[in-house]
Amino acid sequence: MDKIKFATVWLAGCSGCHMSFLDLDEFLIDLAGLVDVVFSPVGTDLKEYPEGVDVCLVEGAIANEENLELALEIRRKTKTLISFGDCAVTANVPAMRNMMGNKTAEPVLERGYIELADENPHFPNAPGIVPELLDRVLPVHEVIPIDIFMPGCPPSADRIRATLEPLLQGKTPEMVGREMIKFG
Repeated sequence: MDKIKFATVWLAGCSGCHMSFLDLDEFLIDLAGLVDVVFSPVGTDLKEYPEGVDVCLVEGAIANEENLELALEIRRKTKTLISFGDCAVTANVPAMRNMMGNKTAEPVLERGYIELADENPHFPNAPGIVPELLDRVLPVHEVIPIDIFMPGCPPSADRIRATLEPLLQGKTPEMVGREMIKFG
């Protein structure tokens, strides 16, 4: 039996969902026998998102051009995409900058690089230093189609396992009941 090609991705968020993933403890050993981890910020140094990924957990919101490009690539190359955690599902904390009310990212940059600077206030202007911010932070499903939503801040290890185990058996997880769909 071929192993499932498994990936995780971290966009705009705190990495708490990935930390919760590591709380799977012994199940990680079982998981390692069933999947090939082909891309992840945890335990790999892979730079290119591969073709033919079976399942991907996408943590974080889409806040900048780099997040946007990666999300589009992930959708093209992945069979089952899971919006992993409240930031991916709702944009959550990263979207707090949307409350500044403007339709551009300029006030955020002004606040972060000029107003709050202790020394040498200036915008980073060398290309590639800071990815271009989108005007608004978006939940992943507003940019690409999502197959499964797994809320939680972060989702518990039990919820992660209850989502992954059916997928490993070729089934769709049941995302119902408080244990599976509670936010926060």
